[in-house]
Amino acid sequence: MKRQKKTAPVLPGRGLSLGITISYMSFMVLLPLAGLAIAASGAGWHTIWWGITSPMAVATYRLTLAAALGAALVNAVFGTVTAWVLARYRFPGRGVIDTIIDLPFALPGAVGGLALVALVSENGLIGRFLEPLGIRIAYTAWGVPLALLFVGIPYVVRSVEPVIENLDPAMEEAAASLGASPGAAFMRVILPGLLPAILSGFTMALARGLGEYGSVIFVAGNVPFESEVTSRLIYNRLDQYDTVGATAVALLMVLVAFVILLLLNVLQVWQQRRIGATT
Repeated sequence: MKRQKKTAPVLPGRGLSLGITISYMSFMVLLPLAGLAIAASGAGWHTIWWGITSPMAVATYRLTLAAALGAALVNAVFGTVTAWVLARYRFPGRGVIDTIIDLPFALPGAVGGLALVALVSENGLIGRFLEPLGIRIAYTAWGVPLALLFVGIPYVVRSVEPVIENLDPAMEEAAASLGASPGAAFMRVILPGLLPAILSGFTMALARGLGEYGSVIFVAGNVPFESEVTSRLIYNRLDQYDTVGATAVALLMVLVAFVILLLLNVLQVWQQRRIGATT
């Protein structure tokens, strides 16, 4: 049996474009990260370990991870609902809402933080009603997940909405004709097809939350051991000329981000295979 020869690419220049891509990514991404690792290694592993595991650093890890996970989970639920409404229904003002969803992408983090402060501070639109009840959000640890909810919602909506638009309504009609309730049809027919996209949006929102800085520093207060996040800790250490401590924590954040993005790529491959299996 003769082997089939591989067909050449239709468009030429594959080797050149691949070389340019690898060179550019190496210069823009790999070299800075390598410089970060080299700068940290010169201080000795004991110093690096202390910079990563100091009590103040551990406190920021706990707050940052808990807030990012909580906000990503909430956004996964409400972002999916929002994507469903935008994809399936037509109503006045739909275009405005669809545009507002993308605002966190375009706004500087500082603008989002100031907007949240104006909303939940003791004299804010909502904060003035919460303050007499003893509920404080601005300048406390509760401001961190609030900021991450704001910046994370577009990632879920924009991941799930195209998948909902591509769902075949005939599957839902078939489930209904077989006697399935709307809830059962959603859980058994619709949700399995949406799950990879929901997980992708959740992962991207989580990654954004772990590294968020601009909006958090305005609304959280950044009190050590209470409302200070990891990104703020890195800045504070640099401001105190503790370059080694800042670099050590930065390396840990790079590792965490790499693992999360690797997981995201795996989820995207899974999603593409599911789509290919159903077509």
